[in-house]
Amino acid sequence: MQRTTLAALAVALAAAGCANMTETQKGTATGAGIGAAVGTVIGVATAGGNTGRSAATGAAIGAGLGAIGGYAWSKKMEDQKKSMEQASQGTGIAVNQTADNRIKVNIPADAGFDVGRSDIRPALRNVLDKFAGSMNEHNVTTIQIIGHTDSTGTDAINNPLSVNRAQSTRDYLAGRGVAMQRMAIDGRGAREPVAPNDSDSGRAANRRVEIYIGEAAPKG
Repeated sequence: MQRTTLAALAVALAAAGCANMTETQKGTATGAGIGAAVGTVIGVATAGGNTGRSAATGAAIGAGLGAIGGYAWSKKMEDQKKSMEQASQGTGIAVNQTADNRIKVNIPADAGFDVGRSDIRPALRNVLDKFAGSMNEHNVTTIQIIGHTDSTGTDAINNPLSVNRAQSTRDYLAGRGVAMQRMAIDGRGAREPVAPNDSDSGRAANRRVEIYIGEAAPKG
């Protein structure tokens, strides 16, 4: 099973790296390949004795699911990324393109939230106003907002706090015209740190909100 899964992942990476592919094709190929790897694992796990056939079937199903779930990197996405970079310049907010062709916005504590609070700071409101404008201009995208905390406090405190930070961000954007049905929120508590929690700067980096913006790849 391990060899088959690694082979499927290798196909994903090779497909995504083809030089003549457009960005949309690369995103779809990556999704298909990763889907194939996941499907392979599922197929083998449920195979009983016939692992070869189940692995192949699972890979095919997974590839289809992955391709459907891929993201496109269009000119509008590139333009939106540039607009958001300009809007957040000098604030400590980072705007990047992810490996799966989404825009990732990282809002650290210094730019967005006080310790133990989910209220949006006034400085962040100005940036979110501009973000909302670009989101409304390119309104075919979906938006995922994920809140995080540092490791100070218990899960009973951190988990709802992380959700509340994501919710505050979503509600603010909704108040600026971004359709609520385009946005999903989640909270990860202290489970996904990006820095060690043994210093003030590390904890500040972990108290953050991440916004992911994706344009679905064309089907068929």
